[in-house]
Amino acid sequence: MEFIYLIFILMLAIVAGFELISKVPATLHTPLMSGSNAISGITLVGALISAGSANETVTIILGTLAVTFATINVVGGYLVTDRMLAMFKKKKEGEDKS
Repeated sequence: MEFIYLIFILMLAIVAGFELISKVPATLHTPLMSGSNAISGITLVGALISAGSANETVTIILGTLAVTFATINVVGGYLVTDRMLAMFKKKKEGEDKS
């Protein structure tokens, strides 16, 4: 695929993403972002494949860094989602409101 087509696809994705996110209400931004972070576990699979199929040292180091950062992203996404879901739980009358 030619470079100009790749640039066109990138620009189209940027415009579509900006238009999509700008239409989402502000109260849904955090759940949307935490969900998309969790979905980015696909990045973790790609990083594992990249790190495992390498023969050069630089590629192994970059693959290991990619696995580390993707893991942080996925775990952070789940933690944010868990925190957001805890905010929507109904509190019992005897519980402290703090």
